[in-house]
Amino acid sequence: MSTERTEKLEAVQAVVDRVSSWQDGATESTVASELRKGAGEVGVDLTEAEIEKLADAIESRHGAVSATDVLSS
Repeated sequence: MSTERTEKLEAVQAVVDRVSSWQDGATESTVASELRKGAGEVGVDLTEAEIEKLADAIESRHGAVSATDVLSS
C-alpha cells in the first residue's frame, strides 16, 4: 500500500472514530454529513459512495468501524 493511501486511510479512520463515538443513534444522513465535514477538516477527499459506505457501517454497527475494511469491500 502506498504511503499516500496509508496516510489517507489513517486520516479517514480518525474521522470515522470521532463521528462514530458521538453519533450513536444518529440517522445515516447526519452521520454522512459529519463524515463529509470531518473529511474536509483533515483534507481528505471521499467520494459519495465512500461516504455512504462509511455512514451505513457506523449507523448499523454501533461500535468500532474499520475504514480500511469498509472501503475495501
